[in-house]
Amino acid sequence: MTNSTLNGLCPTPFLQEGLFPSSGGFIKGRYCEKIPTRGGEVSCCLPCPLGEWIYGDDVIPKTEVAGWTSVAILPLCIFLLLSYAVLPAKWTHRHYLNICFTLGICFMELAFIIPLGAKPEQCHNDITPNDMYSDLSCAFTGSLLLFGGWIVIIWSFIRTVAFHLQVCWEVMLGPKFMWGAFLCGWGIPALGTTLMLIYTGVSFRFGGTCHINIDHGLQAYWIPITVFAVAALVLQVVTMAYCIHVYVRSLFDNDTTTNSSGLPSYSASITTVTARQAYKRIRRVLQLQWRGVALVLIIIGNVIFFAVVFIKLDNAVTPNEANVKKAIPWLLCLVTTEGDRKACAKKAEVLGPNEATLLALLILLSLVGLWNFILFARPSMFVGWVDFFRSKFGKEREFISADPERYTDSRAYEMITNSTLPSLKTPEPVVRAPSPILKASPTTSEHYGRDAKYSRPPMSFSRPLPASPQGRDWDPKSTFAPSHSRDPSGA
Repeated sequence: MTNSTLNGLCPTPFLQEGLFPSSGGFIKGRYCEKIPTRGGEVSCCLPCPLGEWIYGDDVIPKTEVAGWTSVAILPLCIFLLLSYAVLPAKWTHRHYLNICFTLGICFMELAFIIPLGAKPEQCHNDITPNDMYSDLSCAFTGSLLLFGGWIVIIWSFIRTVAFHLQVCWEVMLGPKFMWGAFLCGWGIPALGTTLMLIYTGVSFRFGGTCHINIDHGLQAYWIPITVFAVAALVLQVVTMAYCIHVYVRSLFDNDTTTNSSGLPSYSASITTVTARQAYKRIRRVLQLQWRGVALVLIIIGNVIFFAVVFIKLDNAVTPNEANVKKAIPWLLCLVTTEGDRKACAKKAEVLGPNEATLLALLILLSLVGLWNFILFARPSMFVGWVDFFRSKFGKEREFISADPERYTDSRAYEMITNSTLPSLKTPEPVVRAPSPILKASPTTSEHYGRDAKYSRPPMSFSRPLPASPQGRDWDPKSTFAPSHSRDPSGA
């Protein structure tokens, strides 16, 4: 509720700017205009916040829907990050493009969640909104939202470049591309956010989350973001057009070599690759990266929509002659009705995007994390978590026949001596009876078996030797070894 004593020479519901200090809060965020009065020309301002006068008193609670949506979606993003960090790659198929992209989405979700707990005061006084210098919550929410937006759009562009190089130019992405992606993917957002906060800043404009200011906002944020988004979109369209071109060529490819068993040959080199072979290679790449392509298209669409709506909003509230002419019917309605917002709501629609468009924009931004989870949360992740908890908290199983702690009966153990089992009968040894032929042999009293006659091969120089004498295993004379040293001196 505004103080009626601050109206001064201005008609209700406008407040006289000269009655307020010229410092504190975001002074340029005041919605003021000089009007002729009985006391001369006076600068009169609409009370803060401006969004309630344009869209109604219930616009602030409606913007909290985006915050509660982010509360439900942020745990999904955290689940993905924990899965990438804890589980092996065979379960998650993690990649640095996915990890960095998810981190950017987390920053954006936090920007909508913080106002739910902080309950920031949007206005510094009755006509001045707070900015990042007068409210700490504004500084955090505005920085997180814009920095997260930078990260998401830059990594979308990097993913598009990687996809284009793999499909159209058959480039194998290695460590050089990865480190270059890290440098650009985090360096450009950090630099862009720093310059934006220095030259433009953020303030409360619509809802509990701070957004970029009007002054130099187009040059510091919206133009660079739009350039990267449009470049990524154009590159994505060119890549998909090339895929369609290769597919159409493969339909008319009658080369019989493409229907062979797939064995490598000289004719299948890069310089002589057929259309159908190129299509098979591109199809494999698409099967691996279709999730990233879909998410990039969703992000680019949201960013372009976000930029168009807020640029339109900036242009509508910029204090210039054209906007003042558009706002005169609405301002006169507020004066004649003494500030009845509902009665003048229809005439406020010409001032910028309607309420439904802005609410849809905030909800779409908070839903980016849901799309990221749907596309990159593989079923194998849940299997990996089950395996992880089972290995950490499940009972250890040893590869033994029985657990000695559970079984106390020693007779159930394996590989024990007969002395420990006096009650058990030792199995009788299995003795094989001699065959009838061996029984009939005259030498059965000495050993089993008959004497075998030695047959000397025709080209063999060996001969059977007699049994060695007792106490000696070999005859030194048969080896012709010298019996003394060859040196007569005995050295």
